[in-house]
Amino acid sequence: MSLRNIGIVYRKELVDSLRDRRTLVSMIVVPLLIMPLLTIGMGALSILLVGEAMKEVPQVMILGGEDSPQVVADLKQLKDVQIVPTKADYADEISDKKIRAAVEIPPGFEAKLAAGESSTVKIYMYEGELKSGFGADRLQRFFRELRDNSIRENLKARHLPDNLARPFDILEQNVAPPEKVGGAILGGLVPYFVILLCLTGAMYPAMDLTAGEKERGTIETILCSPVSRTHLVLGKFLMVLTASIATAILAITSMALSFGAGKKMLLGVTHGTADAALQITITGKAIVSIFCVVLPLAVFFSAALLALSIFAKSFKEAQSYISPLMIVVVMPAVAALLPGVELNAALALIPVLNTSLVSKEIITGTYHWNLIALIFLSSSVYAAIAIAIAVKLFQREDVLFRT
Repeated sequence: MSLRNIGIVYRKELVDSLRDRRTLVSMIVVPLLIMPLLTIGMGALSILLVGEAMKEVPQVMILGGEDSPQVVADLKQLKDVQIVPTKADYADEISDKKIRAAVEIPPGFEAKLAAGESSTVKIYMYEGELKSGFGADRLQRFFRELRDNSIRENLKARHLPDNLARPFDILEQNVAPPEKVGGAILGGLVPYFVILLCLTGAMYPAMDLTAGEKERGTIETILCSPVSRTHLVLGKFLMVLTASIATAILAITSMALSFGAGKKMLLGVTHGTADAALQITITGKAIVSIFCVVLPLAVFFSAALLALSIFAKSFKEAQSYISPLMIVVVMPAVAALLPGVELNAALALIPVLNTSLVSKEIITGTYHWNLIALIFLSSSVYAAIAIAIAVKLFQREDVLFRT
């Protein structure tokens, strides 16, 4: 093994790759831009959209209520809803977003309320639609207040205390730090994007150094050089790995800076009352730990992409081979976002999924050192196998000169 020969090939490929605009964009520009856009940009956009939705006065429809004039009159006096004329196709009106909600007042509602009898008020809404949800919430608030007032009046008429209807309260209190709560809710997105960018950063260099050279007709020249095939593939592999690691480092750094800036911006907008889900703090220890667990995965990605690309006759064909790999990587990374999926010894052996899960735990401040060691070891084994396959393929003439 000649480190000098590997270094020469590596330097040559590094210089060539740094001249390639696509490599620079995927390795530097994308990771530096995507995290600020996802955190600061999406956070600011979400706050703006929710704020605009809350300011809107929703149009709602009253169904029935002919024998409950006081309730209808009180509804029409509400300042945060706009009552519109009743139509038979209220469900279509809500589905088409022409109105936001509808409330059905049962027959004899006021009489039953005065007599202390039970009845059911139905609120129709477009589930999952933000503005419809706000409209339904305002209607619910009105009828909850009406119900509570009715209970208090009935108790007062019987000379009973108000707290008889609610003898005790239930209070849920969070004991976990805001960082852990935020990491548990949003922390799964961070490793997902880091892993995806780690793969993306290695894609273009891998395709350019193999299929790209075939297409340009320069693969024969480098194979004729007095350097063994093993040294050639290791030099190319190191270049692809450099691109992948650089992308991962930039993504993690950009992520930490973006969360810090986004947190300050959010606290400024909400006057220090930001939800804990967005209060994610990424420490230096977490950054180093995430990088260490992502490193074997970057080696695996680099070798696998190099092995796949060498099969292709052209850059376009290499893209068609690598596209399915994106799906293979995205599926386990997304699985880490599913509720109830927690890191254990069995999942620690599944590539990509194990890295995503352990990175999520690290962001919350939890370090399972035995599982981290198992993940690092298993990922290193997969990476070694991928490197061995790539070296073997570079030694086959029918692969290198496939037509």
